[in-house]
Amino acid sequence: MNLPSDYEQEMKELLGTELEAYKKSLDLPVMQGLRVNTAKITCEEFEAITPFSMEKIPWIPNGYFLKEEERASRHPYYFAGLYYLQEPSAMTPASRLPVEPGDCVLDLCAAPGGKATELGGRLMGQGMLLANDISSSRAKALLKNLEMAGIPNVYVTSEDPEVLERNFTSFFDKVLIDAPCSGEGMFHREPRMMEYWKERGPEAYVPVQKKLILQGARMLRGGGMLLYSTCTFSRKEDEEVIEYLLQEMPDMRLKEILPYEGFAKGAGLEKCVRIFPHRMPGEGHFLALLEKSGEDSRPGQENLRTGKRKAPKLPDCAEEFLSLLSYPIDRENLKLDRDRLYLLPGRVEVPKLRFLRTGLYLGDVKKNRFEPSQALAMALKPEEFVSCIRLEPEDVRTVKYLKGETLDVSDLPVEKQKGWQLICVRDYPLGFGKLAGGILKNKYYAGWRWQ
Repeated sequence: MNLPSDYEQEMKELLGTELEAYKKSLDLPVMQGLRVNTAKITCEEFEAITPFSMEKIPWIPNGYFLKEEERASRHPYYFAGLYYLQEPSAMTPASRLPVEPGDCVLDLCAAPGGKATELGGRLMGQGMLLANDISSSRAKALLKNLEMAGIPNVYVTSEDPEVLERNFTSFFDKVLIDAPCSGEGMFHREPRMMEYWKERGPEAYVPVQKKLILQGARMLRGGGMLLYSTCTFSRKEDEEVIEYLLQEMPDMRLKEILPYEGFAKGAGLEKCVRIFPHRMPGEGHFLALLEKSGEDSRPGQENLRTGKRKAPKLPDCAEEFLSLLSYPIDRENLKLDRDRLYLLPGRVEVPKLRFLRTGLYLGDVKKNRFEPSQALAMALKPEEFVSCIRLEPEDVRTVKYLKGETLDVSDLPVEKQKGWQLICVRDYPLGFGKLAGGILKNKYYAGWRWQ
């Protein structure tokens, strides 16, 4: 691979005698990755049913090297949200931010969702994830990935981080900033990035990165943690951004990152981590974990954490459908917005923002009937719905369902012979359908259909 001469000189200064090993690594095959969604299935359970050729990624608890990415994106288990396809090194930032159930978490630059889906999954339905991307088109892809992963306690926004900072000062327990960058660590995977680098080098991104990290730190509560990451090698975009934060906000301090033998120390900041493709299988990455000192006070934000709500009056059709669920619903957290019904995350009250989603979208009230959403199906377990139809992944009807076709399921056992059914591949939901006389009317969301 022919590298830009200016870039090669910078890497020589950074790597010294390791430069040739780095250059040779760029001619190796690109590594593909699969990360198991542990909110839906354990790694052991997935290993028992996977049809793919996989090998464990040693530094990612739920990550695997994958040899057949195209096949993995065309399997019913993918549509069931059991895994996310992600480059191995890109799995690292979310794995090193210690998110716990009940946390309020911000992913500030979240699209397309590789890191947000992992953070949301680790919340296990408790607390709240705010996933934001300033680009509306990218935020739509983010929303789909979060809903496919079955993350219920999520707000998805497309806001300028400045607006978020005004509304969420000293609020979040954990913040992740995977900052836009010059992408030097992706030259191997996407060689066209070199042309972009020539047009817009590291200097073009530094002002944005410095602004983002300050905004993210200000939204962090006392005692909270922030993880900053990029997929570039430039010290200007990596260590110098961290040094700038530490200078501007003395209440922030670097923390040790859970180690791995292939990690390299930061250039001048040894607690930071660099991932080089000649030291470990994957692309280039930079990570820094920081903690904010002080007590958890959240000045002026008490209403965001303890807001009281009044249970809304629901139409009879919505009440009738909810009676089919054994999914835990706090009725005070229900919100009927025009004809759309949502289940909001906990008692967190949020201001008016440019939302793409507020909590778990349950469905629509249409005249005298209720139509459940695709998002609800993906958040359920089979035992949480009154009646399920289970299909095997090899059954031709599984793909037909994902294509939106009507199915004859008269040979399959069902708990309820008529009405709404949760359609599953084995024990993993795909969507809804409506059964009558052994024929299933397909309700799989048109925008997600198998093409």
